[in-house]
Amino acid sequence: MSEVTKGLPWWVKWVAIPIVAFVAFISLIGLIKWIVGIVFSVLVFAVVVAGLVFVVRKFSSSSSSRSDW
Repeated sequence: MSEVTKGLPWWVKWVAIPIVAFVAFISLIGLIKWIVGIVFSVLVFAVVVAGLVFVVRKFSSSSSSRSDW
């Protein structure tokens, strides 16, 4: 790393590079949060739909037979 930053001014080494790294990691964290949010939303949707199907089948099978429809 010292060969890369050898000819650069001090402010590039100690100010610009850390700021660029910080912005890059914040963007990466934002992307990860977005992906986790989407996966969580899909899982919640699947659980709600599965629960709804379970409840409908449970009550429709106990209250009447299919021939009544």
